[in-house]
Amino acid sequence: QVQLVESGGGLVQAGGSLRLSCAASGIIFSINDMGWYRQAPGKQRELVATISRDGYINYADSVKGRFAISRDNAKKTVYLQMNSLKPEDTAVYYCNADVLVTTVGWNNYWGQGTQVTVSA
Repeated sequence: QVQLVESGGGLVQAGGSLRLSCAASGIIFSINDMGWYRQAPGKQRELVATISRDGYINYADSVKGRFAISRDNAKKTVYLQMNSLKPEDTAVYYCNADVLVTTVGWNNYWGQGTQVTVSA
C-alpha cells in the first residue's frame, strides 16, 4: 500500500509564505512525476505544479514566479514553497505521484489534502 502524506498547510496573511511537504511511503520501486494540485470551494481541482524524476518542472500560470516545486528522490518527498500568497490561493492542496509498485506496476496516487487559507 502506498501513502502520500502532506504537511505544512495553515493560515497565513496575504503576502506571506508557506512550505508544503509530501512524503511517499510503502513498497515503492520508483516514482516518476510528482506534483501539487489544489481545489477551492465550488471549483474543480486544478494543477499547481509538477516535477519529473529528472527535474523537469511545469507551473500553472497563476503561480509562476511565486511558487517553487522541488523534490528529494532519496526521501521520496516533494515540496512546494509558496511565496507572495494571495487570498485566491486559498484551497485544499493535494499531492499527486506516479508510483511504480513492484508487484502491481505503475499507479497514480493522491494525498489526503492539506488546507491553505490566505487572509486578506
